[in-house]
Amino acid sequence: MKKGIILGMICLLVLCGCGKIPTLKNGEEAVVTFAKDKKEHMISAESLYEELKNKFGLQATINLINTYIFETEFADYIDTAKQSAQSYIDAMKQSYDSEEALLADIRRYTNYSTVEAYQDYMYLTFMESHALEEYAKSQVSDKEIEAFYKDEAKGDVEVYQILITPEVKDDMTADEKKKAEEEAKAKAEEVINKLDNAEDKLATFKKLVKEYSNDDSTKDKDGNLGFINYNDLASNYDELLDSVYKLKDGEYSKEVITTELGYHVVYRNASKEKESLDDLKEEIIETLANRKVQNNSTISIDSLKYYRELYNMKIIDSTLNSQYGIYMNNLINSATQSQE
Repeated sequence: MKKGIILGMICLLVLCGCGKIPTLKNGEEAVVTFAKDKKEHMISAESLYEELKNKFGLQATINLINTYIFETEFADYIDTAKQSAQSYIDAMKQSYDSEEALLADIRRYTNYSTVEAYQDYMYLTFMESHALEEYAKSQVSDKEIEAFYKDEAKGDVEVYQILITPEVKDDMTADEKKKAEEEAKAKAEEVINKLDNAEDKLATFKKLVKEYSNDDSTKDKDGNLGFINYNDLASNYDELLDSVYKLKDGEYSKEVITTELGYHVVYRNASKEKESLDDLKEEIIETLANRKVQNNSTISIDSLKYYRELYNMKIIDSTLNSQYGIYMNNLINSATQSQE
C-alpha cells in the first residue's frame, strides 16, 4: 500500500523514468541510486515514504481525507467552490503589479510555492466552509426555529437613510481622525435638528439626503433603501435595522445611529406583516446556523469529526494515526480555551 501511495512521486524523482526500478538486496524498490569508487548505494521507496510521512505526511493525509469526503458529500458544490477560488485569486492579482509579485507574497506568507497550489488550497477551504455551513444547519432544532420566528422574525420595512462618513485618511494623526469623526457626527445631529423643525418630515428628509448623504448608491433615490429586513443587507447594517425596528411608520431616528460605515439618520416610511413560518423557515435556519458558527468555537471541529465518522474514516498507518490523534486533541484544546 505504501508503495502505491508514492508511486507517482517515484516516477518524478527517478531520472530513468518509470521503467524497470532497481531493487535493494531486501527487495525494496529504489528511488535514488549512487555509484562512486565502485561502491553502490540506493535510497529505497520505503525510506522515502518514512521521511515524507514523518515530515509532511499528516497535513497531506488530512487534505486528501477532506478532499475525498467533501467532494463526495457535496459534489454539486464543487464547481461553485472552484469558481470562488478562481475569483479569489483573480481579485488578488488585481492588487499586485504582476503575478510574480503575487507569487512572491504567497511564498513569503504561506507554505505554497505556486499560485496554482494556493488556489487549490482556497478551493478546499471553500469546500470545508460549505460543509461546516451544512453541518451547522443540521444542528438547528425545530424548537429554535419556532422561538426565532416568534421573538425575532420581522416584517419588511421601507427605510430612507442619510449616511455621513467621516473624512478620515490613513496619514492623519489620532487627533485629526477624532476631529473628523466629531465633525461627521455633528452633521448627523444637524440633520436631526432640521427634521425636528420640519412640518413635512419625509419631504424634508429627501431634501436633506441630497445635501448631506455620502451614500452614493441611494443618494439619487432620496436615500430609499427599499423594503428591507435582516439578511437583505450586509451584516454591518444590522445595528441600523435594530434601530429601525424600534421606530413606528412615519418616524425618524431622534439620535444618531453609529455603525462601522459612519453616522446614520433613518426614516421608517412603511412596513409589512411578517411572512409565515413556512416561508421564512429556510432563512431562519441559515441565520441560526450562522450564529452557531460565530458563537461556538468548537463547531468546526465537530463538523470535521461528524463527516469523518459518517464515512467511517480510519487511518491505517500507526504513525500517521498517532499524529492525527495528537493533532485533533490540540485543535479541541485550543478551541475550548478560546471559547472559555
